[in-house]
Amino acid sequence: MTVERVPWAERKGDLTTSYRWFLARWTKRLSWTDTAVAFNTTCDMWKPYLNVIAEQIPQALHVLDRFHIMRNMNVAIDEVRRQEVAQLRRDGYEPALTSSRWCLLRRPENLTDNQVTRLAELLQYNLKSVRAHLLREEFQRFWEYASPIWAGKFLESWCTRALRSRLAPMKKVAGSLRRHRPLILNWLLALGGISAGTVEGFNGKAKLTTRKAYGFRTPQGIEFALLHVMGDLPEPQFTHRFC
Repeated sequence: MTVERVPWAERKGDLTTSYRWFLARWTKRLSWTDTAVAFNTTCDMWKPYLNVIAEQIPQALHVLDRFHIMRNMNVAIDEVRRQEVAQLRRDGYEPALTSSRWCLLRRPENLTDNQVTRLAELLQYNLKSVRAHLLREEFQRFWEYASPIWAGKFLESWCTRALRSRLAPMKKVAGSLRRHRPLILNWLLALGGISAGTVEGFNGKAKLTTRKAYGFRTPQGIEFALLHVMGDLPEPQFTHRFC
């Protein structure tokens, strides 16, 4: 896979307008046979993506990406943790959440031995951060369902518990999941075989390219750098070889 065009480098104004213009332009370039066989498509919950996909390839099974759903939950957990740390500090309590960020954000199977011990200590406290973490771990069961009907019941039950948790960031996530319920359940219809992982890899590579450059003088410089790194462009011949 190579990058054909950098959407925001088209200079069509703000990001929303630029991405919407790019996606609509790209789908119009496809023949009717190409769009007719587009069975599955995946993206995050950004509204311009949802709108243009519904307009251009309405017959495709639109799946909300698992990565983005779980990332939103991790963002919510981290927000709960930061708020609780500040509250405990104001109330004069001991810093129970010191060195706890990655213990709460990582999956249990990815924790180091020290983090496993630290998480076990945290689970003994009735902390808001721990409750948010346990809600996230409970939601992981959703991906194990094979039946959209039972998965839908589980999703509704989980959202109800999250909305009653009195954790504002987790309530926000639950509201978003309810609004996008049909697209989330499409993940089961696609048999879990579609992911935006490759695209996220490109996004990470793009961010690394801009950081390594320590800034660009012109928008064209950013565009050329990204196309060179991710577009598999030929490199010029050099008189010397550097190992």
